[in-house]
Amino acid sequence: MKKLERNYETLLKITGSISHSKNPQEVALMTVESIATALNVKGCTLFLVNRKTHELKVAASYGLSNEYINKGPLSSLRSISQSLLEGPVAIYNVADDPRIQYPEEAKKEGIASILSVPIIYGGKVIGALRVYTSQHWEFTLDDVNFVQALAQIAGMAIYKSRLYQGQKESIRILKTMREAQRVKSTRRTPHEGVPVSVPL
Repeated sequence: MKKLERNYETLLKITGSISHSKNPQEVALMTVESIATALNVKGCTLFLVNRKTHELKVAASYGLSNEYINKGPLSSLRSISQSLLEGPVAIYNVADDPRIQYPEEAKKEGIASILSVPIIYGGKVIGALRVYTSQHWEFTLDDVNFVQALAQIAGMAIYKSRLYQGQKESIRILKTMREAQRVKSTRRTPHEGVPVSVPL
């Protein structure tokens, strides 16, 4: 029961924090840290899919080394691609699973098991949330549901915060254009404002 209570507390905490945040990176960081802490695992990473290159780009990570995070390009077509197409995938032993793109690097990092769930918004997969353990781990249905719920919440929050950032930038550009137009319309020619000579 304690685990379920902790999961609910984490869900409440992260949804409350996300509702106040308008920064996509902040949302991603809160998500990965909360999941890793709640499940007491080695680490967690949130990836976003680059549609042009089919790569999974790290949006936020917690508990993993920079060396592992920067090990090389991660292909959405090769790295546990099944989780992006069919739903959550739990890998018990990363050392001998062909779905792992960088097995040697994972072994060096001390990763034994991985849970990967898709991040979906508007019916489209926009990324993946992955949980890493240092011991071989049989992920329970509760674990999967918990991570999946946070992946959905994070997906909505990231999309909405991106919209907010885009609107904010659009407003800034419009203000700059309006200011430039105002300055242009009030600019005087060299002869404007010079009194006209009155013949005596």
